Amino acid sequence: MKFNRIFTKEGENPFDKFKYVQRTSEMKNPDGSVVFKMDNIEVPEQWSQVATDILAQKYFRKTQVPLTDSNGKPLKDKFGRQKYGSENSLKQVVHRLAGAWKDWGQRYGYFDTEEDANVFYDELVFMLLNQMAAPNSPQWFNTGLFYAYNITGSKQGHYYVDPDTKELKHSDDAYSRPQPHACFIQSIKDDLINEGGIFDLAVREARIFKFGSGTGTNFSGLRGAKEPLSGGGISSGLMSFLKIFDRAAGAIKSGGTTRRAAKMVIVDIDHPDIEEFIEWKAKEEEKVAAMVTGSKINKFHLKGILDFVIANGTNVKENKELRKKIHAAIIEGVPLSFILRVLNLVEQGFTTLDFEEYNTHYEGDAYNTVSGQNSNNSVRVTNAFMKAVENDDSWELHWRTDQTKGKKVRAKELWNKILISAWKCADPGLQYDTTINEWHTCPNSGRINASNPCSEYMFLDDTACNLASLNLAKFFDENTCIFKVDEYKHSVRLWTVVLEISVLMAQFPSKAMAQRSYDFRTLGLGYANLGSLLMICGIPYDSKEAMAIAGVITSLMTSEAYKTSAEMASQLGAFPKYDKNKEQMLRVIKNHRRATYNVPDEEYEGLTIKPIGINDDYCPKYLLDSAKESWDKVLELGEKYGFRNAQVTVLAPTGTIGLVMDCDTTGIEPDFAIVKFKKLAGGGYFKICNQSVSKALKKLGYTCEQINEIEKYSTGHSTLENCQSISYNKLKQKGFGEKQIKQIENELKSAFDIRFTFNKWVLGETFLKKIGISESKYNDTNFDLLSELGFSKEDIDAANDYVCGTMMLEGAPYLKEEHLPIFDTANRCGSKGKRFIHFLAHINMMAAAQPFITGAISKTVNMPADATLEQISQVYTDSWKMMLKAIALYRDGSKLSQPLNSSAFPEINEILMLGDEDSLDETKGPKEVQEQILANMYNPLRRRLPKKRKGFVREAYIGNHKVYLRTGEYEDGSLGEIFIDMYKEGAAFRGLLNSFAILASKALQYSIPLDELVDTFTFTRFDPAGIVRGHEAIKSSTSILDYIFRSLGYDYLGRTDFVQVKTVDESEKNGKTNGNGDHHIEQIENNENSESLFSPEEKENEDVSESSNNTKSSNQFKTSGTQMQSEQAKLIGYTGETCEYCGSIRVKRNGSCTVCEECGATSGCS
Repeated sequence: MKFNRIFTKEGENPFDKFKYVQRTSEMKNPDGSVVFKMDNIEVPEQWSQVATDILAQKYFRKTQVPLTDSNGKPLKDKFGRQKYGSENSLKQVVHRLAGAWKDWGQRYGYFDTEEDANVFYDELVFMLLNQMAAPNSPQWFNTGLFYAYNITGSKQGHYYVDPDTKELKHSDDAYSRPQPHACFIQSIKDDLINEGGIFDLAVREARIFKFGSGTGTNFSGLRGAKEPLSGGGISSGLMSFLKIFDRAAGAIKSGGTTRRAAKMVIVDIDHPDIEEFIEWKAKEEEKVAAMVTGSKINKFHLKGILDFVIANGTNVKENKELRKKIHAAIIEGVPLSFILRVLNLVEQGFTTLDFEEYNTHYEGDAYNTVSGQNSNNSVRVTNAFMKAVENDDSWELHWRTDQTKGKKVRAKELWNKILISAWKCADPGLQYDTTINEWHTCPNSGRINASNPCSEYMFLDDTACNLASLNLAKFFDENTCIFKVDEYKHSVRLWTVVLEISVLMAQFPSKAMAQRSYDFRTLGLGYANLGSLLMICGIPYDSKEAMAIAGVITSLMTSEAYKTSAEMASQLGAFPKYDKNKEQMLRVIKNHRRATYNVPDEEYEGLTIKPIGINDDYCPKYLLDSAKESWDKVLELGEKYGFRNAQVTVLAPTGTIGLVMDCDTTGIEPDFAIVKFKKLAGGGYFKICNQSVSKALKKLGYTCEQINEIEKYSTGHSTLENCQSISYNKLKQKGFGEKQIKQIENELKSAFDIRFTFNKWVLGETFLKKIGISESKYNDTNFDLLSELGFSKEDIDAANDYVCGTMMLEGAPYLKEEHLPIFDTANRCGSKGKRFIHFLAHINMMAAAQPFITGAISKTVNMPADATLEQISQVYTDSWKMMLKAIALYRDGSKLSQPLNSSAFPEINEILMLGDEDSLDETKGPKEVQEQILANMYNPLRRRLPKKRKGFVREAYIGNHKVYLRTGEYEDGSLGEIFIDMYKEGAAFRGLLNSFAILASKALQYSIPLDELVDTFTFTRFDPAGIVRGHEAIKSSTSILDYIFRSLGYDYLGRTDFVQVKTVDESEKNGKTNGNGDHHIEQIENNENSESLFSPEEKENEDVSESSNNTKSSNQFKTSGTQMQSEQAKLIGYTGETCEYCGSIRVKRNGSCTVCEECGATSGCS
């Protein structure tokens, strides 16, 4: 094959066309501990920190790489032996990739001359360095390790077909033939242990997961429950084996990284166990909810019984109170055996027992206990089933061993189960079997039964696909607003050859897969950044113009890939099974061409559902003409030479490789946010408006000044200077000095909410104490300093808009209403944003591209939390009618593990915090007691609290148990209500203490003197008890209630008869704590400046020791600060985790994966 230069020049080294810089990459856990750090990473200057992090943390080979000095000479140890270590430069990685592809291509005749091979290498090097394209992750992991470093590794049970002898062979090692494929489809036989059977698949999956790839299987061949076995007896059914595979996948980290193995499970709609499969994941999540709830109930009652019998003995017959506690536990569902176990252990001398309490985190023990959480689940539906749903017909479920047996169900009942399960937990997705197989290029070799985990690769069982994606933004000329067709076609040709060579050099995890990959040679070229391209062009994602452009760019990519495949076939031969499928493959090629020409429906061959063609009224003529010309050539060459590859294109999620290319959007997705936080090389972030916005505004004719004002409206001014609602002067009146204002200003540059900068980690505890903020307040994760200082919600919101920006473009100055759709994103932007791309627009875009993809499209349709079953039905039905091959959706909040944004449910939040008149108690006992008290009182008069009331919050530790005491006061400052909250150890008391606090509050409101309550409950004795930390006067207590009423007596009655004498001045001698009482921090007082807080000399005279102290404390505060950020993130709907790529806390659930709103990284495969 001949190759021409477009990006490089003869005689120039492509590596020298870029300026390089040295960077550091660091990855941390949420608690602040360092997981990974590497210095002196060499990358091109234009590469972002996120792209650098992925390269260093994911793609660098960490061992066995020969080390060299700056001049390229080998580094030797003191004995003269070669030293080995890690890759540290992008140049090394790019050379091993492009070099390996060139080497294999030369050996097997892909280049006409040596010069063609060199051009091929140089052009690829330039594209990789310039972030114009990227192969899938397994290529970065595995390709070129043998070529560049002679790394082999022990063999892993892989196979390949020798291209010289055409014989199937066992691989000699791990890397001389790499595993470059990301996507695998594997078969399974209804056989327990033999080759190709159930447990053989488990081994094959493990091989795939180990090298960073994903796999999918259709399990419909396994017999259902109660079907007969050949040796007698009945089958345990499909689901029993699916649970085994699920546990195995959950135990394997894909590619050795922190990502779980990627897996797809598919079952046909006529399988006898389909109903159980549909509801599998939803029911397992319900088990998690039951486990979490049950563990809390068990802990509450069993801990209560334990504490009681330790103090009062285990004689049930003689102890009426113990019988009550046991009865209450049994009524709440605590197993009697558990209660007897506690009594028995106490009789044996045990005084402490652990009662496990579970949570809903998807990595927690509760989720790890249930099944079905480690794969994407899909149901294969046929056109016949979809029509049966429409007509409300019956549907037959068939045995696998005897098709004449089974049962009939209503199709709509099955359909409703799919809808309800998807609404509950986002699974199962749907794959449209009839459409998939009508676009099958090789039906004479078998049906398409399954897909890879993300559903973009769909082909025969026991085949594989290696992916690569082009960065569309690199092919758009922003000055002329022209798409660079020639460069695009050139790039498609280059990367089609790269993927073909990757099939040649690859090894595979099974004999069947090695043989079929050789026979069919499927490829997966795709693109990323379509959403950004449309925005830059000034075209709304939800528009006919966008659909036309997506269609023509996809059409041009697939036609050029097939043209290249036909060109390779002319020199190297068609794929071995081409002749057997020639007629059908040419039929599919013609249908792709017809969709490009947008012919009438009757001209399509063999299609039940007709595609959406390219509407030439909305498509640029030069693009459409180029695509038509390309398809004409494809058909001509294909009819003459055939094709080297049975498939050539897919649209993958491009999560990781999209970030390596610094793409703003992934795959076919729209943009997800207007404002993004860009990671800095030295750590930290700065806030920028989506780079596509200014380009689009410029194209639309806005001036530089107008663009600047629009962007400032969105991103904010990042300073309090000239802010009216919270100004420098107002802060100084509240006690802030120049130093504190400067500290705040430094943090505002990366803040997405102004309140997150006004905290103890920025200002320091010493300063907060100086302005009268108590330790219990500033350590509370819900504490709002600005509100405490007297700023109103309106003041804070106005300052937020000015400083941090609105995070949206709605209402921006100068921006015309008709231009708003151009900037719509997948999600609502900011706290006030209303606009977002409707979920049906996503389906329209997929339908525009699907007719030109030989595989399918990986995409999750995100739906709002209030989406209905009817809307989910509409998504699934419209996807079928618009000829999509597969669809998955995610309703916000549908996963039990996703933290809900409490601000979206204010009424529920209020009930959780305060309760109301009718629901203060949901258990029988406390409510009846309260009613009896009221019945016995003579003309009771309740003094009601004001609707808006003051109070305080005290935080303390009793032993190692954290306690929050919150109060509500009458207008005269007297006590009217209390709330008691505990978590961590001792959380079993929560329900009991809440009930007690309600009872005490009612007593206070019905005029029971606080003195009486204090005298009654002080010195009560039960665990937890001991040393008190966090209270200035009370240093020990005999119980929780003892501490509560000592504290109330001290605060509201001024009583000191039960407080301890301070033997240690904690704040001055022992230092202060970081908020959890674990670490002490040295504090040096400066009395000279203690009264000069507002003095003009403050900048010069401010305590140097305090500055030193703040520096020392900053590292110790970092862990707690990160944890606080995590908690704050959970409160506003995020998972609380940090993104492993950019470090942001803005990570949320997206189907079975997670997605970062900062950088777009997903935990899916790419």
